[in-house]
Amino acid sequence: MAQWVLGHKIKPQQVSGDYDLVIGETPAQTPGPPPHHHNSFHEVFLVTQGEMEFMVDGKVTTVKSGESINLSPKSMHSFSNKSDSRCEWVNIHSPKGFLRFFENLGIPDTEENAPQKSVDPQLIQKVIQTASEYDMIISL
Repeated sequence: MAQWVLGHKIKPQQVSGDYDLVIGETPAQTPGPPPHHHNSFHEVFLVTQGEMEFMVDGKVTTVKSGESINLSPKSMHSFSNKSDSRCEWVNIHSPKGFLRFFENLGIPDTEENAPQKSVDPQLIQKVIQTASEYDMIISL
């Protein structure tokens, strides 16, 4: 089931390997999650349409359609869509386990006003308070 998480629409995919895979889309001019790192997860984004801006360890990079970015454990990162067009992407976390974050904090896309609810200040506070339970270490 598709969900909205912090302003981004994701569709988790069932995989047999030791990784989580989601297909996502980010509306134009959408900020990303707060800067964070994962102690254990390797993460990859493959942009399939549009472009996304990534901040990794203080360096800003624009990743365009057909390009990818690898995020190793402990790399401080965030991402956003600062363009005027929607962006589509594939995201992989390895090993498996980060999908729980999306499942527990996402808003089903069938819910009325799901995109807006996914950025509600109360939900963002819950994300900040519980992120470490998902190996998402936020740096504010």
